[in-house]
Amino acid sequence: MAVPLLALVMPPLEAAAVVLPIMILQDGTAVWVYRKDWDGRILAIVIPGAMAGVAAAGVLAVFVSNDAVRLFIGVTTIAFVVHNWIKVLRVPRERPKPGPAAGLFWGAMSGFTSTIAQAGGPPYQIYALAQKMPKMTYVGTSAIYFAVLNWAKVVPYMALGQFPTKGLGTSLLLVPLALATNQLGFWLVRRVSQESFYKITMVLMFFISIERLREGMSGIWRG
Repeated sequence: MAVPLLALVMPPLEAAAVVLPIMILQDGTAVWVYRKDWDGRILAIVIPGAMAGVAAAGVLAVFVSNDAVRLFIGVTTIAFVVHNWIKVLRVPRERPKPGPAAGLFWGAMSGFTSTIAQAGGPPYQIYALAQKMPKMTYVGTSAIYFAVLNWAKVVPYMALGQFPTKGLGTSLLLVPLALATNQLGFWLVRRVSQESFYKITMVLMFFISIERLREGMSGIWRG
């Protein structure tokens, strides 16, 4: 939510760059806390795709509309969440987990949208949530994935000149609050049951995607 708020007062890509150093610091603490809970197979699938997405975004960032990206993320993620809610209402049956090809695709989408608008969460979650990992494994795998992804974005952001002194100063001011909320997140994850954890994740994905959809449509309408 930080990027859309900052984007009210600065260009979206610059807002994403302001948030990046904060996210890297948060990643470091998250990786340390969840260092024993992660799935190497899933990381080996999604990270190469994410690197390709970051590279593509670095080349195309000047030409791709942020609003078009937001619109795509919103529609895709809402469709995923609604599909999962519909499945809950049907007679339960075992479904095959998405394979490596799906992981590479959604990793690439995550890397691309994360670089353009810090919106890499929903594409990654579409693949990762479908793997039905234990809660702590999901959180630990996600922490490592986003730590790698965020460090990879430093290169295109520097190439695009998105790290001005003023922006880094803003990042520094926000660090204490970011680290404090990190600790709150660690506390909540360990106290919420696995079933509730996934339900809450789906609801958050839905409402964040509604906001992405609204932002994209508003921007395209204004344009």
